[in-house]
Amino acid sequence: MQFTSESVARKEILNPIAASSVLGLIVSESFHLHRQTQSLGAPRLATAALVISLCSFVGCSSPRSLESNRAEIQPAVEAVYPALVRIHVVAEQGAGGRMRKERYSGSGTIISKDGYILTNHHVAGRATRIVCRLSDREEVDAELIGTDALTDLAILKIDFSTRRDPSKPLAVAHFGDSDEVQVGDVVLAMGSPAGLSQSVTRGVVANTEMISPGGAGSFTLDGENVGELVRWIGHDAVIYGGNSGGPLVNLKGEIIGVNEVGIGSLGGAIPGNLAQAVAKELIANGHVSRSWIGLEVQPLLKEMTEGKGVLVSTVLPDSPAKVAGIQAGDFITEYNGQTVVDARAPEDLPLFNRLMLSMPVGTPVTIRGVRAGKPLQWSLKTVEREANEAREVELLEWGITARDFTRVSALEMNRKDQRGVLVDGVRRGGPTAEAKPPLQEGDVLTGVSGKEIANVKDLADWTESFVKDLSEPKPVLVSFERNLEKLVTVAKVGPEVELDKPQRPAKGWLGAETQVMTRDIAEALGLEGKKGVRVTQIIPDSPAEKAGLKPGDILLKLDGQVIAASNPSDDELFDNLIRQYKVGGEAELAGVRAGEAMQWTATLGKTPKPASDLDEYQDELFEFSAREMSLNDRVNERLNDSQQGVRISSVTSGGWAALAGLGSGDVLFSVGGRSVDSIDTLRAVMKDVSQKKPQRVKLFIKRGIYTAFLELEPKW
Repeated sequence: MQFTSESVARKEILNPIAASSVLGLIVSESFHLHRQTQSLGAPRLATAALVISLCSFVGCSSPRSLESNRAEIQPAVEAVYPALVRIHVVAEQGAGGRMRKERYSGSGTIISKDGYILTNHHVAGRATRIVCRLSDREEVDAELIGTDALTDLAILKIDFSTRRDPSKPLAVAHFGDSDEVQVGDVVLAMGSPAGLSQSVTRGVVANTEMISPGGAGSFTLDGENVGELVRWIGHDAVIYGGNSGGPLVNLKGEIIGVNEVGIGSLGGAIPGNLAQAVAKELIANGHVSRSWIGLEVQPLLKEMTEGKGVLVSTVLPDSPAKVAGIQAGDFITEYNGQTVVDARAPEDLPLFNRLMLSMPVGTPVTIRGVRAGKPLQWSLKTVEREANEAREVELLEWGITARDFTRVSALEMNRKDQRGVLVDGVRRGGPTAEAKPPLQEGDVLTGVSGKEIANVKDLADWTESFVKDLSEPKPVLVSFERNLEKLVTVAKVGPEVELDKPQRPAKGWLGAETQVMTRDIAEALGLEGKKGVRVTQIIPDSPAEKAGLKPGDILLKLDGQVIAASNPSDDELFDNLIRQYKVGGEAELAGVRAGEAMQWTATLGKTPKPASDLDEYQDELFEFSAREMSLNDRVNERLNDSQQGVRISSVTSGGWAALAGLGSGDVLFSVGGRSVDSIDTLRAVMKDVSQKKPQRVKLFIKRGIYTAFLELEPKW
């Protein structure tokens, strides 16, 4: 693309719309040139200067041109902007043998007075909680009605019971005809970038048949190749993360696309006609029904100058196409009476795929084509298309996430049928990870304790019955397949046993923290040649405090014996001497305070339990663990006697607790309004929570000098 000073100065681009269009194109080109010429200073500077010059030029619009701008755009904004929705979701994704929870946001549009919202599958297709903020900032709950990964579209429905005024009408946006869109048309991208309030940006259509780099299949969602059906409307209206699911709008105020991706400086929108058709089926049925014949095609090769139609690249085993006799290398020129476009590029393939997949399930189909220069005809009947892969499920008792087999996933793993459970991920430290040999991602579990397992439901039902009356894990013989091997292992499945930690013998405790008085410190304090320790902290209400010790005191002798500490490596020497005394025994200490000789007598107490010996609790559902507060915890947190709680020792990333904002090291004071003063109390409270299954669970915590209220929002 080239621009000259003459072309920029022409009067015809003084029109604000045209000027902004040229600006968008030049900005896009400047990014491209910048990447191409990073090592070439002058061309890059020249391009930047051109962009800056044009930006200044366009920015100098007269009040009249600004009014013209507004007059042209305002009707479209008024038609769609009130129907924009900011979508906040909590979603789950299998990772590392567990369902990892995430929070993110996207955009959507209200397309029905009944409260149906159109958005992307990658925004809400895995949501467990959905909250929508309307254009007037009203916040409402919504539910997922249906989702379609193949076109990356999803439908939500507003829960009217959560509205301030359920009878208040909703603003609704309407579809236009995306087939009428042409390159150069001015379009508006609307949405909620980065989860912010609704916004509008303007640009022009750059391409009406845009596909992802690398061709069809390079953009995959939940096992589905979005490029099989979707050719994006490419445009340069600025979109950012969070704009996904928002509408692309023409100047008539009609939805002509659903913004999905950003590639370089261009945005890509799913054509509105395709989106509208998918939305209608999702609203009616909750899913999209498509036909399948087991065929994959590709563009014609460059050498096939006389070739017509599409080139068959794959015919899957046991498929209708295979049974009909179609082979790789055949050309398909007509599909059920409709001529197939000559596929010279990847952009042509979605047209054939839409024709093939959109047939009603069970339709008798006649296909015409060519093999080795001879015309052929095949007859077959379509079958229901299954998803390429099933949704993963977490099996806590096994420490895995697992999937059922679909028709395609079974074929991809060269299995004779769809029986068995595909291990999607294994949790580190879980029962199957600790088995010998351990299960791995990609293994196929086929039996437990001699019972054949056909699918995930079989395994879940068997496990529920097996662990029902168990009080501790019990070994289970597991049959599984890994590639061509048929293996067995033993996994211990059942509730974890909380082991009683052994009691340590009671030992003497002074309650004073000390540091070694090194030679340098001794010399600086005027105690050259002396050995001992310096008191750094006195624990409140400890034997040391009762004996009158203070920070800064120098301890030289214990019961008349020199405290022989003079090197940093002697840091535990004094504590070890104290531990040799019995609880209740007296220790005579001699030393120095502010240059004066001093003596103290301390009646020793019992050594407090270290953190490693304190009672612990682990919550598998919310994925956090806690322990009793140690004495050091209470001192360091500056807690008074009225402040009781437990210390959060770990929070698993991507769990419900982490999603709520709970962190390792937090002090937990209460759950659901009930005080938590011990691990036993926490265990009882969390058991009650799991039985009552509230929608939200309030936590009150302390973190440093701050306190805060958090909300757990589990998926029961």
